Amino acid sequence: MTSIEFLGEGASLGRPFAFNGAAYMYWKERMLIFLEACSLDILEAVIDGPFVPTIAGTSDSSIPKPRSDWFEDDKEKVGYNAKAKNIITSALSADEFFRVSNCKTAKEIWDTLQQTHEGTTNVKRA
Repeated sequence: MTSIEFLGEGASLGRPFAFNGAAYMYWKERMLIFLEACSLDILEAVIDGPFVPTIAGTSDSSIPKPRSDWFEDDKEKVGYNAKAKNIITSALSADEFFRVSNCKTAKEIWDTLQQTHEGTTNVKRA
């Protein structure tokens, strides 16, 4: 299941652990640790989805704020998704990258990899 070569790769504080399609559960846990170490906000973008600035003071707070109206704080929070996408995709082999290349958010990438390598909730229960 796991190759010694795969497990023999050294850890790095600046580079995420590589994933080539083997030992997904091991890679997943290592990646969660890496993302958390980078920033809790980056990890949150992966788990909960990207931050979307919305217009305050409206009855429907789900109206996206135009980019021209974003504050610096909004820009920083939106950037966590881009950072998370970069971290995850930089760890993927070409085959794994092309599996998720159409995903728009870090959460979509993460969920696609999880479903591909772990299966759906129903598969896991069985």
